[in-house]
Amino acid sequence: MRIAVLADIHGNIRALEAVRADLAKHSPDVVVNLGDHVSGPLDAALTADLLMSENYLHIRGNHDRQVTAPSVDRMGPSDRAARTQLLDRHLSWLSALPPIYSLEGDVLLCHGSPSDDLQYLLEDVIADCVGLASPEKIEQRLGGVRAGLILCGHTHIPRTVRTSRGAWIVNPGSVGVQAYEDDSPPRHYVETGSPHARYAIVDWERSSARIEHIAIQYDWDAASAQALAGQRSDWAHALATGFALKGK
Repeated sequence: MRIAVLADIHGNIRALEAVRADLAKHSPDVVVNLGDHVSGPLDAALTADLLMSENYLHIRGNHDRQVTAPSVDRMGPSDRAARTQLLDRHLSWLSALPPIYSLEGDVLLCHGSPSDDLQYLLEDVIADCVGLASPEKIEQRLGGVRAGLILCGHTHIPRTVRTSRGAWIVNPGSVGVQAYEDDSPPRHYVETGSPHARYAIVDWERSSARIEHIAIQYDWDAASAQALAGQRSDWAHALATGFALKGK
């Protein structure tokens, strides 16, 4: 089974369109989308409409949950910016998405970890950045999950990890934004170091995996300019460079 793995689009329709065009070269059997579809200062409604029209397997990310919350005043700036664009049909679709999904019994889709959409599955926060977590911590965060392949997102960092029991974990990276600052304690930055849209192709045959991480060029300067016009210099810098804007 060939699986195309997308995550963390964050309303960046330019990056999404570039990834969709590249997908045609790989002829996947299924496309999975691991959440955080629209949050950000870009094109939330257009992105939601496009995703709703595709026959992908979508799950809900933490920002999808947050952007559909009843109190707009309590949202962060990225969720609030997206919410102003979204219509009832978008909110209904996002609200109905499952937080996890089991594909053919041996493949688990989650956003953060299987039990928590805010938890980093593969990373630990170290000082003001992130690094690979220990095998013991990764197994602990998996809990009782016995799937042979776990697909996760949330951190925007492309990774492939083999667990001590032989399971594969793949984070495809982010389609939409390649760096961010997280002010939840401890405050930290996540960076991939280039502005390319990311996704992954996994050829999966019952514990045998061929995994390809893909980085796609798109018009990130236009996306950056759009973010800057929306008064989001942090997003503008991250979109254009793949690095977080620090000290601002």
